[in-house]
Amino acid sequence: MPLNGIIRHMGRENIREGIGESEVYLDFIEAVSRASKVDRPVILVGERGSGKELAARRLHYLSSRWQGPLVTVNLASLPESLIETELFGYESGAFTGAKGTRKGRFEEAEGGTLFLDEIGLVPLSVQEKILRTVEYGTFERVGSSETRHTDVRIVSATNADLKQLAKEGKFKEDLLDRLSFEVLFVPPLRERGDDIMLLANHFAARMATECSLPELPYFSQEAEKKLRSYQWPGNIRELKNTVERAVYRSAKQEIDEIIFDPFVNPFPCPERDDENLFSSYSLSDYPCIHDDVDILFFRKALLESGGNQKRAAEKLDITYDQFRGVYRKLRERITQDPQAE
Repeated sequence: MPLNGIIRHMGRENIREGIGESEVYLDFIEAVSRASKVDRPVILVGERGSGKELAARRLHYLSSRWQGPLVTVNLASLPESLIETELFGYESGAFTGAKGTRKGRFEEAEGGTLFLDEIGLVPLSVQEKILRTVEYGTFERVGSSETRHTDVRIVSATNADLKQLAKEGKFKEDLLDRLSFEVLFVPPLRERGDDIMLLANHFAARMATECSLPELPYFSQEAEKKLRSYQWPGNIRELKNTVERAVYRSAKQEIDEIIFDPFVNPFPCPERDDENLFSSYSLSDYPCIHDDVDILFFRKALLESGGNQKRAAEKLDITYDQFRGVYRKLRERITQDPQAE
């Protein structure tokens, strides 16, 4: 497929965010291109924000199925009870509220690619049905005994350790074998070297256009040093947010302030001086202070739990037996009205 066709289908913004010149990234792109030519399942493993969905789009649009649909299912956004009907559809009357017939994502992806994001979250009961579909190319809608045929390529993505989940009995080994014809690891941003600034400059230029800035912004040496040395746990998605925030907040062309965590409170609470907190007490006061702390926390836990002792124990992160032991010892003081003390 020619490049202009790929860009047309993937979207210009997405293809630009897939830029990179580092060796590790180019090796990954080459692996994606190679895997796209073979009509077999692929699992993409990568951290959050690393570009798994973009890689799935490349796999589809570089494949022989590129003219067919690419259907994406974000399994993390679905309750477990709805995953089966979302994937396989349902017949009218299959369950309460099923007033009509609905196609599932397997049917919608017919002749194309079905991208299952966060495959590790699929319940075991649905995994069995996916396995049968992959093995035999057939399935039934929920509430129907009619066998339907399907022709889709499955691309899955996860940031979980599927082999470990299989060992723990949380993921079917047979399904893992079927889905893992090829397993590609998306390189995290921290391993991509100069790609960090390549992407940062791209995001900065795009944000400048959005903000109608007269000149393209650039990063100071100190700002660039911070961007390069940061570990980027949120990968490309985090880099995009960080750079765009820096551009829109900057009052000048040179960007010298980088804020990685926007949740840092500019009005922090005063730090507690633990050394002086109990300085007026002697060591012999320990039993009394210990009881006072227990009383204070037990009262609050019981209040928030509506008097339910088991829930109060859970809130305190102690066992019910531990709760009962302290409660029996200090019951009169715990249940006493604090205003009367």
